[in-house]
Amino acid sequence: MTETIASDSSQLDSLRVHAADNVRVALKDLPAGTTVVDGDLELPLAEPIRHKHKFSLVDLALGEAVIMYGVTVGRATRPIPAGTAITVDNTEHSTATTVPQAKRGEWHAPDVSAFTGATFDGYHRPDGKVGTANVWLVVPLVFCENRNIEVLRQCVADALGEDPYRDYKHMARALLHGESVIQPVLPASERLFPNVDGVRFLTHTLGCGGTDDDAQALCQLLAGYICHPNVAGATVLSLGCQKAQIEMLKAAVAERDPQGLRPVHYLEQQASTSEEALIRDALTTIFDGLALANTVERAPAPLSALSLGVECGGSDGFSGLSANPLVGAVVDRLVALGGSGILSEFPELCGVEHELMARCRDDSVAERFRSLMEAYQRHAARVGADFSMNPSPGNIRDGLITDAMKSAGAAKKGGDSPVVGVLDYTEPQTQAGLNLLCTPGNDVESTTALAGSGANLILFTTGLGTPTGNPITPVLKISSNSELAARMGDVIDFDAGSIIRGEASINELAERLLRLCIDTASGRYRPHAVRLAQYDFIPWKRGVSL
Repeated sequence: MTETIASDSSQLDSLRVHAADNVRVALKDLPAGTTVVDGDLELPLAEPIRHKHKFSLVDLALGEAVIMYGVTVGRATRPIPAGTAITVDNTEHSTATTVPQAKRGEWHAPDVSAFTGATFDGYHRPDGKVGTANVWLVVPLVFCENRNIEVLRQCVADALGEDPYRDYKHMARALLHGESVIQPVLPASERLFPNVDGVRFLTHTLGCGGTDDDAQALCQLLAGYICHPNVAGATVLSLGCQKAQIEMLKAAVAERDPQGLRPVHYLEQQASTSEEALIRDALTTIFDGLALANTVERAPAPLSALSLGVECGGSDGFSGLSANPLVGAVVDRLVALGGSGILSEFPELCGVEHELMARCRDDSVAERFRSLMEAYQRHAARVGADFSMNPSPGNIRDGLITDAMKSAGAAKKGGDSPVVGVLDYTEPQTQAGLNLLCTPGNDVESTTALAGSGANLILFTTGLGTPTGNPITPVLKISSNSELAARMGDVIDFDAGSIIRGEASINELAERLLRLCIDTASGRYRPHAVRLAQYDFIPWKRGVSL
């Protein structure tokens, strides 16, 4: 977990991440015959190595461990000569418990003197929490209400003149009628509720037809959203006969808001006189809620009120070298300032469990992490799945050929600070500092859970390009390489590619990215996910989702 880079890392064509590694990463396409210098070793490549892929520094025998980031990330399934590529044909997923690089109580906090006294402008809630956004939430208790949610979404967008898709709709009309010039539609000149970031509408496929545990998990997740500091209040639509009953959601909300400080309106279609009456009542609660939310203005808050959820999606071979350790450095700085981080995706921590357990504040925290990881793995095994199945075809094409290799880079998002708490899915964060959250590796299921547990800002690293966001929590997307940032500039908010090129250090960019986080939390910067209305919400049905 320590951000250790081998001393020969100034060579710009390849990189050995940790001094104990027996592989290097190609930073650009390397032809066969290229001589790679690694300390005193001069190694001619036996075959071409594609950029982002790994190659062996020594002859690896059958069964020998492949080491990267100083940890075991695979096992040779046949002899691998020095100077040849590490591939799915010669390596398989393998982990080994080794002596952890991290040791309990030995974290050295980074210098955060540049942020002493820094604040962000947030929305202060009656329960003492602070939001980075101010939205009214509309949620269905069951999938049967998704159609009514969509009716409300379109009606509210039309009434407020804030349809996020109006330019695309104009484009479609223009294309249909053969117009050669497509002029964008100008937004309304004056917002009716200037202190509100909008109305967010959730849809999902749960609420009935599953187990009691599924219904309880859904209600706990929805309660996390309703009681989130970025949410001013909520309108809830229920059909009436479904398994996830209103009383279940009310109980879950009461656990998080025992004083009833958050306004929540519950509407049941089967108890309504007509669909028109239901829509009318729902619209009334939404517009009344917007008026109430608009009375709250941004005010300075300490950085300790920030909770960063960290997520990686569409990882490439550079993610664990640039974007992920950069985000980890930001988390470390925020923790040093009294704030919090939440690291999720348990399948993508497989292989580095011993490192994280060594960082746990005490034995009870370490034991909870171990037990949740083992329970998740046992559940996967019962249906014939395994964490080793986690890497996607895109991950593998870009050099992340085993789950352990992907995990070693993914865990870098958590930085090096002590782990103060371990949360099961839907559990709210209650302790400042770095928390681990049990979620699948699926991008949207995980970001959905991060917001549900209280993250009021999410940093999302991507190397292949993942256009995603969250309905209530602003999501900043960080690219691992500059080629992606240039190609998908309308999606990416921050480029970490200069780290790969050797033009900027992780520490330099960490301060810049933390300042962008502060600007985002203050409403001075709107992430591309918000501009594009990328409001993805997928609850995790506690089956197996890797």
